[in-house]
Formats: sequence, structure tokens, C-alpha cells
Amino acid sequence: PMLPSHSDLTYFVAVAQTGNLSHAATRLGLAQPSLTLAMQRLEHACGAPLLVRTRGGVKLTKAGERVYAEAHALIHRWEDLKSQAQASMA
Repeated sequence: PMLPSHSDLTYFVAVAQTGNLSHAATRLGLAQPSLTLAMQRLEHACGAPLLVRTRGGVKLTKAGERVYAEAHALIHRWEDLKSQAQASMA
């Protein structure tokens, strides 16, 4: 199985927080089609739909809620690991 990229997880968190792809794209400085592709890659990596498109934006599916709950911690752990790796070179 393909591992999701750091950016795709970060983008997903932004989409989940805003509930809107175009608002999230603006916040991230991305074109909306690029953000949509990132969400499709992440859904493919997870093997489940994470978002449901609605008239007012997007809502998280049950799988999306689970990924969102873990994504923050995963991103934070990665940043810590990166810092530790860089500090070990000093």
C-alpha cells in the first residue's frame, strides 16, 4: 500500500478544518484542482472515501473523521522526528 505524503495529510487537515475545498486551497496557496487531486490520492492511499461533497462544501466521512483525528498527531510526530534527526547531526 502507498503511504500518503506529508503534504497530502497537511492539505487534508486544512480541508477538514475549513469544510471547503476552495477556502482550503486559498489558505494553502494552491489551485483547487491540485487540492482535489491531493484528496483523491489520499483517499486512494487510505482505500476509503474521506470526504463527501455537499452544496455547502465538504463533510468528513467516518473514515475521514478517523484520519483527521490521527493526522494531527502523525504530522506532529514527524516534525519532532525531523528535528531530532537534524539535532543529531550538530
